[in-house]
Amino acid sequence: MLLVDPGSGATVALAEVVTGGAEGGPEAELQRQQVETDTVPCTTLDELAGQLRARRRAAADAAGRENCQVVALATSPLAVYPSTMPKERYLRMAKEYALTAQEQLTCGCHVHVRVESDDEGVAVLDRIRPWLAVLLGMTANSPFWQGHDSGYASYRQQVWGRWPSAGPAELFGTPKTYHETVQAMIDSGVLLDEGMIYFDARLSRHYPTVEIRIADVCTVADDAVLLAALVRALVETAAREWRAGDPPPPVRTELLRMASWRASRSGLEGELVHPVTLRPVPAREAVRALLDHVTPALTDLGDRQAAFDLTARLLDRGDGASRQRLTYDRTGDLAAVVRAAVEQTLRG
Repeated sequence: MLLVDPGSGATVALAEVVTGGAEGGPEAELQRQQVETDTVPCTTLDELAGQLRARRRAAADAAGRENCQVVALATSPLAVYPSTMPKERYLRMAKEYALTAQEQLTCGCHVHVRVESDDEGVAVLDRIRPWLAVLLGMTANSPFWQGHDSGYASYRQQVWGRWPSAGPAELFGTPKTYHETVQAMIDSGVLLDEGMIYFDARLSRHYPTVEIRIADVCTVADDAVLLAALVRALVETAAREWRAGDPPPPVRTELLRMASWRASRSGLEGELVHPVTLRPVPAREAVRALLDHVTPALTDLGDRQAAFDLTARLLDRGDGASRQRLTYDRTGDLAAVVRAAVEQTLRG
């Protein structure tokens, strides 16, 4: 999340003092104008929702002690002047990647789902590829960049795409191919380390999970819960397909990039690329296709009704980008956009 001034709404470089190391409190990230929160592993959506809200409150309390606020926006509506956290790795990144790193003040939402082995994990990665752009469209929450409307629903996706390893990946087939690809990328000298494998979805370095990384951070906590429910169901669906011997869809990476660009541009306000037909359809139709695809897994996991209800609420109120624009259209004030998002971050 971003750290912002309560009056002006501008970002403030206070991460060092806001992140005091207290259990359950926020942690530092690349830039001094942002902090990160996480949850411990959960098995139910209710448990996850409670943790998300508790961690947001803890971050807000820590920020409040330093006379600033936290806000779950994927980019700042106002102009920003990022400053890198003074940690060796981050400083190396700032030097090596120049403006790509120095301008990288964006906030995403990552979801980890446990898998039983690398074989299952790679099988999942290969099978969820066409569906990830729909998740980006549903979570699009970054229409403003440097004080201007970018014209995109998720401009964060455009900024994030500057990293050399970001975006969709090819089919891997086996863990051997996956790990050899990762090692070859590191051996090229372009990446500092494995932590810079920024695929839209990857095997986690530290946990027995697949990590889906394509989404913008969600201002409304319920939208983050919905994201987690859909991701878990996607992973379970893909694992079942693998166990049944069903091959992954042979979608070319170029088309996945088109789908992600479309989701970044339109969010839920226009068309998305259908994950099966790869043709443009109204966003609601693409969302319905995703729900249909994962409904058996949602049902078995006990998440069907919650996922359907949360989706209906999201479609009713619109994605985060459209809500930000509505506030700006009503007020003509980007600071008001931030203030509204600060309230929604804790209340939503």
